[in-house]
Amino acid sequence: MVVLIYFVFINILTFSLYGADKWKAKKGSWRISESTLLLLAFLGGSIGALLAMKVFRHKTRHKNFTIGVPAICILHISLLFWLYFKGL
Repeated sequence: MVVLIYFVFINILTFSLYGADKWKAKKGSWRISESTLLLLAFLGGSIGALLAMKVFRHKTRHKNFTIGVPAICILHISLLFWLYFKGL
């Protein structure tokens, strides 16, 4: 249950920060670094990152994001299935 709560939290946070970064990009304001955005995806927020990339049309021209985030997402979904079937 703790793992599920963590994944929900990190994905909401990641989605929100991708949206904030897109908003800041439009305003010409200080931005969230790409390494921070990718780290959030790696730490469990890959589903939120993928959704944010689609919803906000953000980071869709960067190979690190268009290839890396879906790959991380597949890894996370596999991990969740493994945890579910292990009964954790």
